[in-house]
Amino acid sequence: MTLTPTDPAAAGGLPPTEGVLHETVLPAPGSGGRRPPFLRIEWVDDETGAVGYLVIDTLVHGMATGGTRMRAGCTVDEVADLARGMSNKTAAFDLPVGGAKGGIDFDPKDPRAVDVLTRYCEAMRPFLDNHWVTAEDLGVSQERIDTVFARLGMRQSYHAAIERSPDPRATADRVFAGLNAYAPGGRLGDVVGGYGVAQAALAAAGVRGWAVPETTIAVQGAGTMGGGAAFYLHEAGARVVALADAAGTLYDPDGLDVPGLLDARDEYGEIDRTAVPSRVMRLPREAVLATACDILVPAAVSYAITGAGCGDVRARIVVEAANAPTTADAELDLTARGIAVIPDFIANAGAVAWAWWLLLGQVGEDYRDSFDRLRTRMDAKVSSLLTGWTPSAGPIRWAADVSARSRSAEPLVVP
Repeated sequence: MTLTPTDPAAAGGLPPTEGVLHETVLPAPGSGGRRPPFLRIEWVDDETGAVGYLVIDTLVHGMATGGTRMRAGCTVDEVADLARGMSNKTAAFDLPVGGAKGGIDFDPKDPRAVDVLTRYCEAMRPFLDNHWVTAEDLGVSQERIDTVFARLGMRQSYHAAIERSPDPRATADRVFAGLNAYAPGGRLGDVVGGYGVAQAALAAAGVRGWAVPETTIAVQGAGTMGGGAAFYLHEAGARVVALADAAGTLYDPDGLDVPGLLDARDEYGEIDRTAVPSRVMRLPREAVLATACDILVPAAVSYAITGAGCGDVRARIVVEAANAPTTADAELDLTARGIAVIPDFIANAGAVAWAWWLLLGQVGEDYRDSFDRLRTRMDAKVSSLLTGWTPSAGPIRWAADVSARSRSAEPLVVP
């Protein structure tokens, strides 16, 4: 395991866990203005050769939060980009925690995947015990990561925060109840992120004055985030005309039966084609990005929209549900064409915001409280960014940048 501290404070170890505010780091000379992450770790699995990474981008009160992904080809640069995005998400929603991300270069469908994830988490145990709150991400379901935590004798993947509570067992029970509470569309902990993305899209449509039933949507990805976004957009009355999974794009200009398609998914978010009505067109996987629609929701892999392919995008607004789905050059090109891109650290931040609201006791088992709070916050943020925006002002991401925002130095208290 290689541990690379990229901040002077890291050379002497992580700071104490209580009452520490570590967030603003000056850019390193020659970095082009981008500050380095707080800490990077590389891990190699002795049994499979899989390589894993942990990047802690910022610490606030000695804590950072961010999911753990698993995919073949995952790189440390990808994980660092995602960790930086997590810092932006937590700052944008005024959460008392910094940003981090875990990633493993390994096929999540491999039968050895759970054991690889277990060994990775065991290696990261000092951080998971005290500094890093993780959760599901691409290739790693919440159920899978909680299974691994149980194997290692930890209460849940929010372990580091839960252990700060005066009564960790009671807090763990409260968090578990919230995660597993009923919500339309599924388990609250699974669908709340997609609900937030749907509200971001609906807020954008509202700013443009589009009637919801006439608003057309294309969603890339039918997993937790993409499936949830498609479900709640469909429930709101919008017309989801395209939905893509790893096997291809399903397209119907009259609108897809989203609940029916989601019911036909397997554990990897792939839709059983035998359950797809004959009227639905079956197109190549990449076709979803070129769908003529009002709003495109990339909710699958990072860097899906690149400079080479962004000319095919025909949506009027892109709402980023995946982490870093649009490369910087593609975003500039889309902006120049008048296509608004609602950045990921706003649009898909609902899951992390809700998780910390749950940890801090601000929401509970009633999904209506969580949905009301998230809808209000997302509508306000997206509306303020999009209202009056013009392409000449540059990407919306620039106006939304919160990287320099400071947060309260009051101690983090988990009830």
